[in-house]
Amino acid sequence: MQQTLPQKKQILFIINPVSGMHRRIRLTEAVKRYINKKIFIPEIKETKYAGHAVELSREAVEKKVDIVVAVGGDGTINEVASQIIGSETVLGIIPQGSGNGLARHLGIPRMIPGAMRLINHQRVTEIDTATINGIPFVSIAGVGFDALVAKLFAKGERRGFFSYAHLISTNFLYYKPKKYRVEFEDGTVLKKRAFFISFANSNQFGYNTAIAPNARLRDGKLDIILVQKPGIFELPLIANLLLLRAIDKSRYVESYRSGHFWVSQKKNRVVNVDGEARKISKDMEIKVHPLSLKVIIPNHVIK
Repeated sequence: MQQTLPQKKQILFIINPVSGMHRRIRLTEAVKRYINKKIFIPEIKETKYAGHAVELSREAVEKKVDIVVAVGGDGTINEVASQIIGSETVLGIIPQGSGNGLARHLGIPRMIPGAMRLINHQRVTEIDTATINGIPFVSIAGVGFDALVAKLFAKGERRGFFSYAHLISTNFLYYKPKKYRVEFEDGTVLKKRAFFISFANSNQFGYNTAIAPNARLRDGKLDIILVQKPGIFELPLIANLLLLRAIDKSRYVESYRSGHFWVSQKKNRVVNVDGEARKISKDMEIKVHPLSLKVIIPNHVIK
């Protein structure tokens, strides 16, 4: 159910410093220029170290700040949202990352002025979130090759699509699919060897690549996407299907839907959590938390 927030709100902007000085300056100027001071009392804070956004967001919730705006990519959004989930505080998003998967799904403008105007409009809806062994995610999580790429991407100095694509092409040939066991609530068990498995709340990785074209943010379910390793000469076709939101048509892809399931692998590895690599145990419990996060969206009904 959508709603309109009342006037005069405390609003906190949390900026990821990786965004760079020029972006921080642009944001400060944009707040002064575009945010409606008759509606909001704005404050800006920059993160100083890894995990600082979590602390700032937790403090904001404790102080009952009305809106906390994550300025950065999916990783920054994850840190901010992790503390807002289940509270009355509303999440705002100004996408300044590389992939911006959640922002793209929600239709949030990638340019700062457009995102600021959207916040002024104050249209709020509730969306699902999920956890993997208690670790919250909002957009997408996964194991396998994409988690490896997320790990390598985090270690690199460069960002952007071409750096991401380079990591994929460099590591693709040498990565061996792993064995997984997936158990659903109804007792159904799958035993599969997969290149990677995505647990999708929103429909895409980022960069407008839709790994789960049918994923919805308000249905109480995740799309579980099992991907087999294609031949190297088929990669262009796979890339086109991702961009065309038709990856579910590929013979290398199987999809399932569930609100609560378990995934096991042979050893402890890393998991991709909203684009960030996190260490995870070999046994994983993945669970949806329906309509647990309030977020500002464009003036349309999201799916």
